[in-house]
Amino acid sequence: MTDHYSDYDPFAWIYNKHWGSFATRIVPVLDELVLDDLPPGARILDLCCGTGQLAHALSAQGFRLTGIDGSESMIAIARRKAPDATFRVDDARDFTFDGEFHAALSTFDSLNHVMDLDELTSVFRNVYRALIGGGVFVFDLNMEEGYRTRWRSSHGYVEDDHACIARSSHLPNERIGKTEITMFFRREDRWERSDVTLLQRCYDEDEVLKALGSVGFVGAKACDGGKDFGEELSRFPGRSFFVSRKPRSH
Repeated sequence: MTDHYSDYDPFAWIYNKHWGSFATRIVPVLDELVLDDLPPGARILDLCCGTGQLAHALSAQGFRLTGIDGSESMIAIARRKAPDATFRVDDARDFTFDGEFHAALSTFDSLNHVMDLDELTSVFRNVYRALIGGGVFVFDLNMEEGYRTRWRSSHGYVEDDHACIARSSHLPNERIGKTEITMFFRREDRWERSDVTLLQRCYDEDEVLKALGSVGFVGAKACDGGKDFGEELSRFPGRSFFVSRKPRSH
């Protein structure tokens, strides 16, 4: 099952510059859901860590971060951005840690990129195994409302050495969100073009909660990001945060 997601590699630099800051903007939400209850120096797994913005922010708070991501290029940037954290290239569907972490986090709808419910359940099973008893798992997902309201437009960036346009669309019958990204990079006296298409799966709340319970998580709940966490996330309707815990007896 292991896949190092090389399709994401050309996107890593653009992601780091223009998108990765979302992870740090939701730190107050993570404080409320899990971080404020962790002991000093707690060990945290940053699942699908991208280019390391969240790992950098939480390492600065004294937490011990381990990040995994399937993109070698994203991990390379993360290692430079968060030198106090530990990173490895690995597949969220097929990684192994054994009871090492007080908490696991996955942010910026990373797990929507897992396109099959059985594989998403495998991710949950891997996280469960990685947590200590009482460990907490927090992640966010784009839900149907998010795809209906936000996956129907395009936006872009133009700077002296690069340009990028991202076109988003929603395929409701297939439960898929699609983002087509075209990038141009200036290389000395010429421009180079790169294209990537990223897909997301639209899951519903009940199937996610059921999958969490099926691997042993307890107390699973979903919070509406736009309604429960203030103005910052109200601009992103249809994003839910899921919280669950591994029983202390395990």
